[in-house]
Amino acid sequence: MTGKWISIKSHDQKEFGGYLALPPAGKGPGIVLIQEIFGVNDHIQAVARQYASDGYVVLAPDMFWRVEPRVELGYDQDGFKRGMEFAQKMDGPSAVRDIRSTIDLLHAMPEVTGKVGAVGYCMGGRYAFLAAAKAGADAAVCYYPGGVDSNLDMVPDIKVPMLFHFGGLDTHIPETVVNAVKKAFAGHHDATIDVYADADHGFNCWARPMYQQKSAALARGRTLEFLADSIS
Repeated sequence: MTGKWISIKSHDQKEFGGYLALPPAGKGPGIVLIQEIFGVNDHIQAVARQYASDGYVVLAPDMFWRVEPRVELGYDQDGFKRGMEFAQKMDGPSAVRDIRSTIDLLHAMPEVTGKVGAVGYCMGGRYAFLAAAKAGADAAVCYYPGGVDSNLDMVPDIKVPMLFHFGGLDTHIPETVVNAVKKAFAGHHDATIDVYADADHGFNCWARPMYQQKSAALARGRTLEFLADSIS
């Protein structure tokens, strides 16, 4: 699978980058893939190609472009520090509108034949949640969404299927937060919340020491089944 950077027009008539990966058939349902704090780096680009190999048109927008374009960080201490600095400088409402611009572009692409879902990791997991609430995503997958508990007042705005993946060993997202998410979605018939007992934060990322192969494989299978049911 190959990918390339393309331009996305923002709501304020500017342009920002996004990494696009097309499926072998050249067309399919769309996914807006939302990065961690480490930018649209080698790992996120590889994840985009991975979903493209499953038949999806995947576009990963550069979420930090309003602070600094094309940030690509490693998973070391310096990368974590810089990533946190970029995340703290982001303007949340503008970031959500950038996701909407990305979703609108996907809908307009002739290669996109179905609906458009959002898949995000860590910071991106929370923005996938926001994409379902505010940016027009047709479904959302939220991997260990840091800070999502601060947005649970938006749950009534969500009318689309949701899937959450949490690590049971995740000290960044303790059990109290997971329970709060479960409680908030208790009346939502299309929400699934999975907890992986032996997994830590970031368990899906094979470039990080907390990568947990079994949990990542299980979560990936559940994600693909969810996307097939929700947007294909």
